[in-house]
Amino acid sequence: MNKKVLSKYLIDKKEIIRNMDVFPKTIDIVKTKNFIVPLIGPRRAGKTYCLYDLIVNKLKIKDADFLFMNFEDAELADINFKEIANIVNIHEEIYGKKPEYAFLDEVQNVQNWHKSVRSLFETKKYYIFISGSSSKLLSKEIVTSLRGRTLSHTILPLSFKEFLGFKKFELKPFYSSTEENRIKNSLRNYLKFGGFPDIVFENQIADKFFREYIDLVIFKDIVERYKIKNVFIIKFLIKNILASFSKEFSVHKVFNTLKSQNIKASKKTLYNYISYLEDAFFVFFLRKISFSVQDSELSIPKCYVNDTGLINSVSISFSQNIGKLMENAVFLELERRKKAVTNIFYWKNFTGNEVDFVVKQGLRIKQLIQVCYSVEDYEAKEREIKALLKASKELKCKDLLVITEDYEDEEKIKGKKIKYIPLWKWLLG
Repeated sequence: MNKKVLSKYLIDKKEIIRNMDVFPKTIDIVKTKNFIVPLIGPRRAGKTYCLYDLIVNKLKIKDADFLFMNFEDAELADINFKEIANIVNIHEEIYGKKPEYAFLDEVQNVQNWHKSVRSLFETKKYYIFISGSSSKLLSKEIVTSLRGRTLSHTILPLSFKEFLGFKKFELKPFYSSTEENRIKNSLRNYLKFGGFPDIVFENQIADKFFREYIDLVIFKDIVERYKIKNVFIIKFLIKNILASFSKEFSVHKVFNTLKSQNIKASKKTLYNYISYLEDAFFVFFLRKISFSVQDSELSIPKCYVNDTGLINSVSISFSQNIGKLMENAVFLELERRKKAVTNIFYWKNFTGNEVDFVVKQGLRIKQLIQVCYSVEDYEAKEREIKALLKASKELKCKDLLVITEDYEDEEKIKGKKIKYIPLWKWLLG
């Protein structure tokens, strides 16, 4: 370890962060010395950026009070876990005090990284934040390596509120007609190109970005990590997931399709591959609510992908998919807003009536949500409301919401109040 190089690195890194134009993120990250705080989530979603946001905007930390190390930087290429504690001492020599905050980015690049992190944590002197690449460090492995002493935060691609912030649009309680039209246009772009920070300002590169992103997930997060030889199966699964977004996804159906084409793959293999894609935060599966935990876990799940831009990169039917894209965006926003005791399900009865989202807080059903592109279609509206009322009766929930493209109202049907709200207003919360 070259002390002079490291000293310069620590100072230069802070100068780089200070000179960045860091837009505030809406996620509230807990500050605590009683837990290590890992930032987890899909690749390229902006985990490192969230660390910058903590330093610059949320906590406004002085240079003397924090240590930032990105273990993908060349200056730290050969560092080992024993030397991380020594870097704390170098910081003290430079600033005359030990740092109060330790930010360890891409920590998976240090062999036995968990030993140094645990060592720092056990002193109870530091607020410790870590992030890592999902190709080498899964969220469940972080928890295991740190013996449960963690309080994780999932970082997803930008929310619509963050998306507008990145575009320097001023958020306020009320908007003029011109501002409202600009918001609606931005929402259309958000649904089409998604919220990955890399393409917010350069959506012309979206197709190339998402092609490379899918390849990274396939080869780095899955194939290399799990030493998979049959790449075709993974590619086939991803295509099926992207084609089934916002709908029920049946592994049994995929198995039968492969079997009909004389392609050998056991159901166990398919379920394993699905879990790998879940671990990489590529896809989320939503279970049907049931009073039986077993029935819920064994139900056919609905699937949602980590960003709507991924869907449009493989589809040419944006206008035909817009209702489902809205539903996928609502799911991701519900994930962002989730508290520790909150769970999300969908509801479906034996006659096929379906409610898109059931928000459960503890033992209480808090809210039922339908996503409906247009309520001007009488039959579509009747179908959505019929399912909402049936679920309301069965689940004993009175908070009924329909998220629409542009319709806002409130009405009473069979004694139950139903609120309609445009997607853009709901996303801005």
